[in-house]
Amino acid sequence: MVEYKYCPLCGTRLRKDFVEKRERKKCPSCGWIWYSNPLPSVVCLVKNDKGEVLLIKRGVEPGKGKWALPSGFMEQEETPEEACIRELEEETGIKGKVKRLIAVYSEFTEIYGNVLLLAYEVEPFSFNVTPGEDAEDGRFFNINNLPEIAFNSHRKIIYGEGNS
Repeated sequence: MVEYKYCPLCGTRLRKDFVEKRERKKCPSCGWIWYSNPLPSVVCLVKNDKGEVLLIKRGVEPGKGKWALPSGFMEQEETPEEACIRELEEETGIKGKVKRLIAVYSEFTEIYGNVLLLAYEVEPFSFNVTPGEDAEDGRFFNINNLPEIAFNSHRKIIYGEGNS
């Protein structure tokens, strides 16, 4: 995970300091504080009329070459639900609508640190998968015959296990 060394506002080298009872990096010049917060992400659980689960073969790290639920990071100007629908369409070509929030997970990644995942059940408007630029492949799988899933949180979402 990449960490700030210099203040993004004034360019001064950051120093460790105790802020709000935690050690954080703080700018000694302008007072900017680096709050190393989890990165918000969305995950889409889509099933077809046979109850099969939509997975994509990841074309990027983390988990490149492994299978996962369609997912991605929220953009600043969108709601989690909008991000979910956008990511689904970007990665699979499928449009849909959010039915409900399934669960919230936190998962550590080497690249991004802690990622906060909001998992949604999505009703698709079609079942025609066209992998996007972040996905090598995409298709529906029988829940009893899934390939290796890249992320522990995605396995929990698929199998309906509790939040972590």
